[in-house]
Amino acid sequence: MDGTVLVADDDRTIRTVLTQALTRAGCKVHATSSLMTLMRWVEEGKGDLVISDVIMPDGNGLQALPQIARLRPGLPVIVISAQNTIMTAIQAAEAEAFDYLPKPFDLPDLMKRSARALEQKRRASQVAAPLREPGDELPLVGRTPAMQTLYRLVARVLNADLAVLITGENGTGKSLIARVLHDFSDRRTAPFVVAQASDLAGIDGPARLLARARGGAILFDEVADYDDDTQARAVRMLDMAGNEAPRVMATSQADLAVRMAAGSFRQDLFYRLGGIALQVPSLRDRVDDIPLLAEHFLTRGARETGTLRRLSAEAGEMLRAYGWPGNVRQLENAIRRLLVTAPEAEITRAEVAQVLGAQPVPEALKGGVEGEKLSASVARHLRRYFDLHGGQLPPAGVYQRILKEVETPLIEIALDATGGNQAKCADLLGINRNTLRKKITDLDIRVTRRRKLM
Repeated sequence: MDGTVLVADDDRTIRTVLTQALTRAGCKVHATSSLMTLMRWVEEGKGDLVISDVIMPDGNGLQALPQIARLRPGLPVIVISAQNTIMTAIQAAEAEAFDYLPKPFDLPDLMKRSARALEQKRRASQVAAPLREPGDELPLVGRTPAMQTLYRLVARVLNADLAVLITGENGTGKSLIARVLHDFSDRRTAPFVVAQASDLAGIDGPARLLARARGGAILFDEVADYDDDTQARAVRMLDMAGNEAPRVMATSQADLAVRMAAGSFRQDLFYRLGGIALQVPSLRDRVDDIPLLAEHFLTRGARETGTLRRLSAEAGEMLRAYGWPGNVRQLENAIRRLLVTAPEAEITRAEVAQVLGAQPVPEALKGGVEGEKLSASVARHLRRYFDLHGGQLPPAGVYQRILKEVETPLIEIALDATGGNQAKCADLLGINRNTLRKKITDLDIRVTRRRKLM
């Protein structure tokens, strides 16, 4: 084992036994009889694992778990307790403890659980840190809440045997997420096979594909593009997997639930692929990561070409303000062009504008059905909203919350289109000017001088 373990127990014998055993196993150990001291260590950033008793002279170890989670998300805690009741175990699970052991515990068993916790923490750290990938792979770089949420979820499901469906727009890095799930899992020494529709063709296609991925992982790339026959072959392949079945993953730009409702995606395949859903955010949903990504691509370019470039403050702001319909892949291509075309070490705003102005007009963003009407798009998002509550009803007041979500962008865009002229905006919307003013106030819409869209 490798790492620093924080031990908190008011029993000196237990502290001594754990300190000796963990030290022999290769760990550094800080031991205390005080919950207050333990929390100070946690707050200071010490420790890769906490082993804590429940009843301490100055507090309750179970009650401290939520605070530990807030201070150090992802820090595993193993709870040990002489209160051997089912409620203690339930409370530990509800507080999201990594594990729970009643006293007297079996020392070898505790050591195995500690090793597993430290290994999970190490893998989670490797996933959450900015990854530097060789070749043309997109980087998993991001400090925004959206990316950190994705990192934590990836870390939790690394070794789950459930199928994984990874959705997101083109260029967000869906395939890279699948690769990380495999490379940091217990299956990392087994094959990782990316399956195209052509790999399932023919009588022996499914069997050959299954044999290639035996014991490893198989990724159905952009599974929404599979025709009916290919989807049927995928279902048959999954049903015949048997022993040493590969872990199944799939990527999709489209919402498969919508495709299924429209009759263009098989229900049986949908439910076989949807064990765990991971949504990769678009670049416009994590704007604060754009400087990190740009710096990553500039550094990579410097290694490849020997040419060091940096962005001026104005150039960086222009990158942040752009919509990036092609997401991280489009940003990478833009930086590559700037590395070639910028004559000076500092890339200017004008040079960024020239490169972005030369970008091809993107095709309509995928994620729904082609030609989808507004009502169908709203229905799709509402279904997803209800699904996110895990079979429970959302909090009361859905009607007003949804109206506000639709009304706010409608008014803002109408104000943009009319250059901020409220009289023209009210006429455009077909409402009374006083009504518009009241809605602007109620919805907390900032009214400034705006550029006319038309």
